[in-house]
Amino acid sequence: MLSDRSAATVRATLPVVGACLEQITERFYAGLFAAHPELLRDLFNRANQATGTQRQALAGSIAAFASFLVDRPEERPDVLLGRIAHKHASLGVAPEQYEVVHEHLFAAIAEVLGDAVTPEVAAAWDEVYWLMANALIALEKRLRAASGQTGWRTWEVAGRVAETAEVATFQLRPADGGPVPDFRPGQYVSVRVQLADGARQIRQYSLSAAPGSPLRQITVKRALGDGAPDGEVSGHLHAQVREGDTLELSAPYGDLVLDATAGPLLLASAGIGVTPMIALLEQLARSGHGAPVTVVHADRTPATHALRADHEGLAAKLPDATVHFWYESQAPESSHTGRVDLARVALAPGTRAYLCGPLPFMRAVRAQLIDRGVTPADIHYEVFGPDLWSARD
Repeated sequence: MLSDRSAATVRATLPVVGACLEQITERFYAGLFAAHPELLRDLFNRANQATGTQRQALAGSIAAFASFLVDRPEERPDVLLGRIAHKHASLGVAPEQYEVVHEHLFAAIAEVLGDAVTPEVAAAWDEVYWLMANALIALEKRLRAASGQTGWRTWEVAGRVAETAEVATFQLRPADGGPVPDFRPGQYVSVRVQLADGARQIRQYSLSAAPGSPLRQITVKRALGDGAPDGEVSGHLHAQVREGDTLELSAPYGDLVLDATAGPLLLASAGIGVTPMIALLEQLARSGHGAPVTVVHADRTPATHALRADHEGLAAKLPDATVHFWYESQAPESSHTGRVDLARVALAPGTRAYLCGPLPFMRAVRAQLIDRGVTPADIHYEVFGPDLWSARD
């Protein structure tokens, strides 16, 4: 909770600081990487830095956190913090790195805002930063402890399956011969690879099968830009990684998981966002989930719909599941052509929704669900890459 004095200062300066946050974060990353080039090489996603989406996400998270502190002083934005904490834990962000971030972030604030940064303003925003940072440090510590894994673990590729022309599944087993730890369906792992220029870049991929197998499975779409920086990790996996090769994986993280599975559900995905939905469907089929399950997916064509047979087959194992697929073209008679339109879909009262896919798709589906009476608190989503979703949960 912000002190009363800082809350008043943050409230008064939030419009000015908020308007300059993208400029501040641009200066921040420039200063940070000039002083610590290893962070860009081995921790931060170079593609997100090149496109500017990481700057936008950082600016948005700071503004959202500060707004929450002054608008709801008795609460804490646990959904926002939890999503960031899972991502940081999977990347291996260390507590001491928050000091480094603080140094360069506040240097950028002073550079951009100049004389407007009085000692009082600096102290108030310093309080905002450390409230957020300390909350994340504590959450990340608990997540790492619960995972039972320290650092990176080496896994061997036991098999590789071409799902579509652009998507491959990698079946993995621990290279040390040890046990495969449990995880929650819907979670992801970070995968770290060494690229041709020596950089160790990290990306997140959902586990595309439920627990219970001696193998782990990730399903990876090759991004259209195979060269650096866009698509460099997925391109490397598709071009270089074969059976018998090894990969470094984090422990599983992510909060797109089913906490209570007794009620009706909607699982909506688009493109490669299908991967966590397959694991969730497998969990539901194994548990004998009896309430209605509505399965929604959007793709370019049936041929680009990765894991389509699993999608249909797992849904068919549920006693009360309906499947609705939308394709931009070549849709069979059992599917729809065009964009997802939930006006055509029956939803049981009390439905909880889980979404994964491109941000425009999830925004559109979320808006349709709210129009249908689903409460925002019952709509959960997963974003891979910077979270640019401005809607509050």
